[in-house]
Amino acid sequence: MKIALLLPDVDASVVICEDAVALVQIFRAKGYAAGIFSDNPHLHEIAQPLKRMPRLSGEDMLLYYPCIGTDSRMCIDRLACRKVMLFSQTVPPRYWKGYQETRREEAERSMQELCRLASRTYYCMTVSAYQASVLRELNYQCPIAVRPPLMSFSEYSKAPDPEIMTRYDGDGYVNFLFVGALSPQKKQEDVIRAFYAYQKYCNPKSRLFLVGSDAKSACYNRRLRRYTDALELSPEQVVFTGEVSFAALLAYYHLASLFLCMSEYEGFCVPLVEAMYFGVPILAYDASSTADVLGDSGVLLPTNDPMEAALMADRILCDPALRREITAGQRHRQQAFAYPAVRKQLEEQFQDFLDQVSPRTKKRGKRKMPAEV
Repeated sequence: MKIALLLPDVDASVVICEDAVALVQIFRAKGYAAGIFSDNPHLHEIAQPLKRMPRLSGEDMLLYYPCIGTDSRMCIDRLACRKVMLFSQTVPPRYWKGYQETRREEAERSMQELCRLASRTYYCMTVSAYQASVLRELNYQCPIAVRPPLMSFSEYSKAPDPEIMTRYDGDGYVNFLFVGALSPQKKQEDVIRAFYAYQKYCNPKSRLFLVGSDAKSACYNRRLRRYTDALELSPEQVVFTGEVSFAALLAYYHLASLFLCMSEYEGFCVPLVEAMYFGVPILAYDASSTADVLGDSGVLLPTNDPMEAALMADRILCDPALRREITAGQRHRQQAFAYPAVRKQLEEQFQDFLDQVSPRTKKRGKRKMPAEV
């Protein structure tokens, strides 16, 4: 059996790319001829051009992401092989309104494509129970398997950036941290609001690190900076790092006293798992997939009220016993995302797919949906 994994023609996230490479490695280890294909020139290091994708027959398998470019969409529709949708996330268009019209239109098209595929999809794999519920709301009736992305934590033991450590370590400041590209659905403004309340009413000797690229959201970035200016927060108090190296990312996790996430929409928030690894207590707004990732660990906020977040942050930071309890729960939860555990999930789901979705034939006519899992 041949297996082809089709990456998006638009820019794919680092998480998607790493998961795709891990998937193909696992399939190859099981003896299948597997490869990654895309017409995105930015992915040439891990993917071959789409024109090099081998001919797939009825028993072969195509894994693909929805909301991809026109050429790839035509490729998916015409292939008579077994197909699996890999669903990570599609950011609702409303978040881009007033910030970037082009991205709002792209999100609209992505949602339309996702709806179009509902009646043509026979098996899905997605990264969280929340994302599975999104597909159910869009009338996906096929089996939907849930597993987190395949992540290796071996690189996280490397040394952090020494310059950043020297600049900030040991100066007595409490360091709030959020990691994620500046993007409206991640609600960095709510992180800033909560930090402002904490600094004003709880501890003036504190700072916030907002770690993440601002390359694709210039308007949102400008509004965030105007907001910090209006609150009279200096660049030393709210640090916008922009895109950083891996060593710099490690440094910010080492420096962090608290990870504060106020996102409204996350397909799967990898930085939450990273914070678990580094033993940073997590305080997060209970929205979208956040509760799926945290499980029984961390602290979930029922609302995005900044004062409530600030007071809870102060309680966590002032109570060593509570911090130890939170980080112990997070360490236990992180084991669910360890590579061997996720690989076992994937292999079970792969076998379930083979059992439920029979090889395709060229005979025309409606295909019967497999039974629900």
